Amino acid sequence: MRKAARLFEIIQILKLAKAPVTGAQIAARLEVTLRSIYRDIAALQAMRVPIEGERGIGYILRPGFDLPPLMFTIEETEAVVLGMALIDRTADAALKQASKRVLAKIAAAVPPPLRDSLAPRTLHAWGSVAPVPEGLDLGLVRAAIRAEEKLSLDYRDEQGRATQRIIRPIALIYYSETANIVGWCELRHAIRNFRADRVTACALTGSFFPGEGDRLRGLWMEGWPRTASP
Repeated sequence: MRKAARLFEIIQILKLAKAPVTGAQIAARLEVTLRSIYRDIAALQAMRVPIEGERGIGYILRPGFDLPPLMFTIEETEAVVLGMALIDRTADAALKQASKRVLAKIAAAVPPPLRDSLAPRTLHAWGSVAPVPEGLDLGLVRAAIRAEEKLSLDYRDEQGRATQRIIRPIALIYYSETANIVGWCELRHAIRNFRADRVTACALTGSFFPGEGDRLRGLWMEGWPRTASP
């Protein structure tokens, strides 16, 4: 087990313990030597993690210590890093910026030795980067989905024919080349997919469909009656 992983696990063990935990107990749980545990605890104390106790008696984590990122294991942290890398390949500019802020907040909260697991040196997302759509802001679409607010779309189909739609947006699907807006189309009276790169204009309508989002998502997930392009 790498040192960074052990530091995560030691804090987890102490955080969840209801009584002092000895170095020997921690060593047995992590399958490492007692000497390694003593060195790790000293390193954490040097980083101002409020661990109290003595060798042979046991250790506790002082109440009030709360670093949510330390609740992640190394693999969970790597999942976050890879997820952020995948987001960086989408066309959603606001989500890209948000992913950078997520990593910055986690890095600022954890002690320096644990930051190594956040560096995207070994995990990479490959492939083309989706171009940012010119006719709409995907952040606005996400906001409309959360608020259950209808959207007005100016849209061009596969043949380039222009049409106007009022939709009840319920989901966004991100692909490597574009994003699809899933919504109930009031013109077709059915759930339809709208490619973001074919939307020429998009606006909030100020009209809402409160409480319908989950029901429509249920229909969509069931494939009723079918989900198709306009």
